[in-house]
Amino acid sequence: MKTAFVKKEEVNRRWFIFDANGQTLGRFASRIAKVLMGKNKPTYTPNVDNGDFVVVINAEKIRVTGKKLTDKIYYHHTGYMGNLKAETLKERLEKEPEEVIVDAVWGMLPKTRLGRKMIKKLKVYRGSEHPHIAQKPEPLKLS
Repeated sequence: MKTAFVKKEEVNRRWFIFDANGQTLGRFASRIAKVLMGKNKPTYTPNVDNGDFVVVINAEKIRVTGKKLTDKIYYHHTGYMGNLKAETLKERLEKEPEEVIVDAVWGMLPKTRLGRKMIKKLKVYRGSEHPHIAQKPEPLKLS
């Protein structure tokens, strides 16, 4: 039996919608990362981006366990000396809950050119409204 490798021209991309309402951040992000990489398909090929598009709604209703709201700290450096900025998960969820989900998913994707292409297929929105109605995203059951 011969192994079938998918070429990038043969990839059939679909759109899926995920509702973040009441979902745990880490488990939710790992399921999204699997769909973005294409690991949920039988034609998964590691060197080809054959994943699907993912639309996440209700990003502000994601939940975390334990004391992560106060103990988890996001750092970023502005590039100037002494300008290391830090904010807790609670502050970040209030200000930009979309970025919390994007950062969690990005941590689970490969840090290569392929990973940068994959993360562009992730669309995250506050509330239940999104501009991708024309693509007819299908709800995917998270198991």
